[in-house]
Amino acid sequence: QLVEKNAMQPPLATPCPPGGPTIPDDVLEAVAAHFHALGEPTRLALLQWLAQGEHTVGDLARRCGCSPAHVSRHLALLMRHGLVQREQRGHSAWYRCADASVGALCDGVCSHLARLAQRQRVFGPN
Repeated sequence: QLVEKNAMQPPLATPCPPGGPTIPDDVLEAVAAHFHALGEPTRLALLQWLAQGEHTVGDLARRCGCSPAHVSRHLALLMRHGLVQREQRGHSAWYRCADASVGALCDGVCSHLARLAQRQRVFGPN
């Protein structure tokens, strides 16, 4: 059975309204900064592990194969953006995801990529 090419593709995103974007520039800048913070594979991996539970820098360094200093720098950036929380317990600092919405955002991007890959298998690139 032949299916028309456009019938299987999801609708395109709604274009900006004629007057331009409705989100204020300062909010767009904050959103872009968050995407920048999420735009590094090691930080995404750290967030995945933190979504499963709390970890120390040492735990995370062993999991990702990075030095503790490298992991600490990534966690500091994620904390500045409010994506990770830190709690001091004795001599150890424990980290956790600050908000479940970060996982939902990552899941949404992964779903989009899966749909894009499926569309390319069916229709070929572009």
